Parts: sequence; structure tokens; C-alpha cells
Amino acid sequence: MGSEFKTGNNSFTNEEVAAQEERWKFILGFTPTALVKCAIELGIPDILENHESPMTLADLTLELKCSQSTLYRIMRFLKHYKVFQEKPISETSVRYTRTPISRLLTRNGKHSMADLLLLESTPVMLAPWHKLSAWVLGNEVLPFEAAHGNDLWGFGAENPGHSKLFNDGMACDARAGVAAVIGGCPEVFEGVRTLVDVGGGDGTAIRLIVEACPWIKGINFDLPHVVSEAPESEGVEHVGGSMFDHVPKADVVYLMKVLHDWADDDCIAILKKC
Repeated sequence: MGSEFKTGNNSFTNEEVAAQEERWKFILGFTPTALVKCAIELGIPDILENHESPMTLADLTLELKCSQSTLYRIMRFLKHYKVFQEKPISETSVRYTRTPISRLLTRNGKHSMADLLLLESTPVMLAPWHKLSAWVLGNEVLPFEAAHGNDLWGFGAENPGHSKLFNDGMACDARAGVAAVIGGCPEVFEGVRTLVDVGGGDGTAIRLIVEACPWIKGINFDLPHVVSEAPESEGVEHVGGSMFDHVPKADVVYLMKVLHDWADDDCIAILKKC
């Protein structure tokens, strides 16, 4: 048994004390996401990234035109989570500066994950989690559809704003994933003449592959309403359609990851059609 100590008339083991501390991670686990989302929406990572030197709280307050006392509470929390760091300039004053984490939260940074965090913290993407217990207990409707009356793809077709945010978020993930593939095993693209990215969104992944391997002809394949908004890119053809009906012919099918609406059998069936 672990050692015990008493508080008033109660005695607790070390394990019980640890459990009481851990509970707050579950009760307030949403807080870091909410505070980081707040920082992104305010543009704090971009402000610090673009400023030539660390900024005082007064500098940031002036830039944001907000309450200094309120901003201090936000910055104190984000400093604790190493989103920003403090540089002392006197015994009573500090300046805030960027960190490797904050660089990932700028809106237009090369490796930014800001749009993905903003996507996953929207009410639209959080609502399905409140339907999870019903799904576990036998509700055959997937949590997203139970929350919104439509699946993820149908909801996106009906809500262009969410569709754009979804594709921007997936582009964040694609930049990280493709860089890892090209950097870690570039040989997989040797001899490939045509490559189709199934569910390629705005074409970020296939564009990066073609830029790194210009001998490849890329096909970005996604739903018509998605590819209609995809930017033109040299060496990439955008094709609209449903992957459950057909997949364009190519030497290689690129499938970076399987989203939650897919079942394994569906994936296998799609790949067999290629």
C-alpha cells in the first residue's frame, strides 16, 4: 500500500491524491484548446512573429486594443503551456516572445497548424462528441450525423464556410504529412508517372508531391464542391466525383489517412476499384 497522510478527519493514499489531481485534466481539459484558439483569433502568434523584438504586455495591449488585465490572464496561461515565453527586462517587468509552438500557430506560417486547431474547436466538430455515448449504446447513426442531420461531406456541401475551414485544416495536416513522406522515404515516388490523391481537398498534398517530384502528373480527386474551390496548380488536375463510385486511373493511389467516416471494408473496396 502507498503511504498515507491526513487532511482534517480524512486520510488519503498517494494514489488517491494523484487521482484527485488528475481529475482536473478531465474537468478542465478543454481549457488549453480554448485559450490557444483565443490567441489565434486575436492574432497574438502573428504579432510576436512579425515584431522585431519581444513585446511588453502594454505593447500587446496597445496592438490589440484590449484590456491589459484581461490579456495578462490569457498570456499567463499560455506562457505556462510554453505557447509564449517571457524575457525579463527588470525585476518587475517582462517582455513576451515567440516559441517553437507559437510558430505553429501563426495564420500563414509554412508549418502552421492554426486552421486545423480552429476547425477541431468549432461547435460543429465538437457537437458529435456529445453523441458518443449514444453511439456506443447502439445508435447506428454516426455521431456527426446524429448531431447535424447529415454526414461530414453532405454538411460541408450545404455549408461553404465550414467546408473551407475543413479543407484549410486538412491542408495543415497534409503539409506536415507530405513533408514527412518526401523527407523520410522519397524513393517511393521513383518511377511513378501518375498519382491520384483520393480525398485530396484543396490539392495541397498532391501539389507538394508534384513540386518535389515534377515528373509526376498529379490528380486531385474530391467531391465536386470541394475541387471547384481548389486553386490551380501546375502539374495537377482537379477531378470531381465520389470515391465510393469510382477513382480516376493512375499508377498510384495516394491515401494519407483514413477519416473517421470510413470503415476498413470501404477502404479496401475503393482500393480494389483502382
